[in-house]
Amino acid sequence: MKLSVVIPIYNEKETIRAIHAAVQAVPIDKEIILVDDYSTDGTREILNELASPSTRVLLHERNMGKGAALRTGFGNVLGDIVIIQDADLEYDPQEYAKLTRPILEGKADVVYGSRFVTGEYRRVLFFWHMLGNKFLTLLSNMMTNMNLTDMETCYKVFRREVLENITIEENRFGFEPEITAKIAKMNVRIYEVGISYSGRTYKEGKKIGWKDGVAALKCILKYNLLR
Repeated sequence: MKLSVVIPIYNEKETIRAIHAAVQAVPIDKEIILVDDYSTDGTREILNELASPSTRVLLHERNMGKGAALRTGFGNVLGDIVIIQDADLEYDPQEYAKLTRPILEGKADVVYGSRFVTGEYRRVLFFWHMLGNKFLTLLSNMMTNMNLTDMETCYKVFRREVLENITIEENRFGFEPEITAKIAKMNVRIYEVGISYSGRTYKEGKKIGWKDGVAALKCILKYNLLR
């Protein structure tokens, strides 16, 4: 089965070459889809260098957000399995094998990579980010009747058929609770796999903030109660 790796990008000139090389190094049949959300720091020029038969580059003509970039990427995948990969170096592509295993073994349709149920390493960083994540995951679980431990994780893996039945509406980080609410309403099998995590600081380029947490809270209510 072929893997489609969708990488949403915004101003990641310091890491894009490294993450692209790390994804390429994974010994799995795959395509890489780089979606640039109107970067202004020189990232686009680097993407032109990375384009190849196995790496497609898609460009937004204005900045719209991570959800919008993923919507563009999902609309162009050719693989049987689709995985989201952030453009920073917080998540390790060497874990693709264990993330896709439940799907390849016929047990799952969707897999979440959890940073909290894991025997792997993770960088110790922000307490309030962790607390906010756990609160949003708890509220999401209360609405969906699921027992996820990391709703906000980047690593979400889907059989392509699942994504073909979902329309992504959120343009920014509201994508995470939106997709979770929508798959919860489908007759699909969802698994979690423990992953490592090398989080970065704001000085190192982290972008998500408290306003995104408030937006995620609104999206949990919107897609679970109002739809």
